[in-house]
Amino acid sequence: MINDRLIDAGDVPLAVRDFGGDQPPLLLLHGAGGNLAMMTTLARALRPYHRVITVDLRGHGRSGEGPWSWDTALGDLAAVCVQMEIERPAVVGHSLGGMLAALWGQRHPEAPGVVSLDGNPPPTSPAQLPGLDLDKAEAELTRLHAVFDQMESMAGQVIEADQLADLVERQRAAARDMGANEKVWIEGFRRNLAHENGETSLRPSAAATTQLRTLMNGLDLGPVYAGTTCPELVVLATRNLPEQEPFADLYEAHRRYLLDQVREAGHPRYIQLADASHAMVIEQPAVLAGLITDFLHAA
Repeated sequence: MINDRLIDAGDVPLAVRDFGGDQPPLLLLHGAGGNLAMMTTLARALRPYHRVITVDLRGHGRSGEGPWSWDTALGDLAAVCVQMEIERPAVVGHSLGGMLAALWGQRHPEAPGVVSLDGNPPPTSPAQLPGLDLDKAEAELTRLHAVFDQMESMAGQVIEADQLADLVERQRAAARDMGANEKVWIEGFRRNLAHENGETSLRPSAAATTQLRTLMNGLDLGPVYAGTTCPELVVLATRNLPEQEPFADLYEAHRRYLLDQVREAGHPRYIQLADASHAMVIEQPAVLAGLITDFLHAA
């Protein structure tokens, strides 16, 4: 039986969804700007082999607001384990959730395994763009950061009541375009709507978005991979999202950097998933469930 509950993590309440079962426990974590509903299809594919527990990270979905740091987020996951009475869970995460999975593995050598699904910080310097001319790399990064600046400036904005129905319809169209489960997609969209003082806005808030961007820009996963002793799998994207196409050369170079980084660390296993973009959780949930399950069973 699927069970939704709110647990006390100390400074913030955390929303969790327990898919039930008596198989080995697995925490499944969403990316920045997402929430637990967006992991539903993958969670269902994993459920025959694991007790899957999805979590709204702080500042997302139905969880509470609170300052963001890697320590606070990892502390939230530890609180989920205590409150849900689970020991030694595997941790699997997408994007931001994948970064947290990697950090969890570094700090928990007893973990049965951690899996990062394209959980990589964005490029911030020409050194992370091998093969690109320095001038072009700097120009492309400036252009990319301007896009991120615009996205950050729009975070947490109030949605006017007469705009909400149109936004929902656009989300339905996006789900159809991506080949996603429309019901799951719309639940994910609605779950990030915050209603306060008669106004509706999208989570995460502007403050949380700024904190997350700063954290991800400052994260170097090379030492994290090298310092991890529990089994670890890194799944890398191999193609661009449509919105990444204007920066095709930049992202191709960054994928080379990510591949070099994981190879140089020497510890984690890695897979370059064929025909997968950063949206791999939507595109290939059954394939990912098979990879995750096989990896954890062999670990």
